[in-house]
Amino acid sequence: MNDIVTPTATTLDDAALDQLFRTARTQNKWQDRPVPEAKLLELYDLLKMGPTSANASPARFVFVRSSEAKAKLKESLSPGNVEKTMTAPVTVIVAHDPLFYDKLPTLFPHADARSWFAGNAAFSDTTAFRNGTLQGAYLILAARAVGLDTGAMSGFDNSKVDELFLKEQGWKSNFLVNLGYGDPEGLFPRSPRLSFDEAAIIV
Repeated sequence: MNDIVTPTATTLDDAALDQLFRTARTQNKWQDRPVPEAKLLELYDLLKMGPTSANASPARFVFVRSSEAKAKLKESLSPGNVEKTMTAPVTVIVAHDPLFYDKLPTLFPHADARSWFAGNAAFSDTTAFRNGTLQGAYLILAARAVGLDTGAMSGFDNSKVDELFLKEQGWKSNFLVNLGYGDPEGLFPRSPRLSFDEAAIIV
């Protein structure tokens, strides 16, 4: 007897779709309201479930919260990103581990997946960056799902962030995401999006 239950996918209701996509906005100004550690754990427990190649899960995350860590991060920021980052309750360094494949015996145990990447730097680097970026997008959606606002950005010195925060682990930074509870006064008007016909084809 097969007791495996296959879930039936359904469309989320409008409130959920609004929260994740339609009314969600990139935040530039933040309420003076802390984000508890439990909320960050809740966020991670969602984002880790998103799919990656061979379940490789190469993304790594540094949640910058303390005033000391924020002061270090400030050194790497472009001028236009300083204020919104320093006032955000949390800034996440979305990074990836170039040696992600060392965890594949645990994450993908039914095949010798480590051998696909070890010794092939071009393939492993591409895989780490692509899937780490994908997991950064999961972080944004997971944050919105648990009631947080986000502000993803580049505009910083990757090499300096790597030196200050990631050198010991050997990770490589990709982009930053500010987290917290947004202040609507900092929002810009909603920018247009491309139509389906401008951005997609069906073949």
